[in-house]
Amino acid sequence: MPRKKPAGAGTWADPDDAPELTEAHFEQADVYEGDRLVRPGRGPGRPKAASIKIAVSLRLDPDVLRYFRSTGPGWQSRMNAVLSRAARRRAAAQARPAAETRSRRAASGKSKRPEEVHPKRG
Repeated sequence: MPRKKPAGAGTWADPDDAPELTEAHFEQADVYEGDRLVRPGRGPGRPKAASIKIAVSLRLDPDVLRYFRSTGPGWQSRMNAVLSRAARRRAAAQARPAAETRSRRAASGKSKRPEEVHPKRG
């Protein structure tokens, strides 16, 4: 079993070799008054994004999950982008007046009247 190194056996021998303390060093330092922290030097973690994402638990079809995972690293962000686009399109479609939607369907020849989708047999 290897032996432990004795305490205090450092490699730094010359105190004149210490790095010079700059203004930037002091700006990033924690400031204390006695034992009380007055100003932390840096906040914990990375800065908050403009729009934060929320962790959720979600059940997906295996083929959907397989497809997105097969696209490589960043698959969750790509899935988020696809869902975001779909949500924006749906919201825009719901915001359009119903008459405008009907006139577009009529002009394109795509009618949604039940008798045209499922003709009566008789």
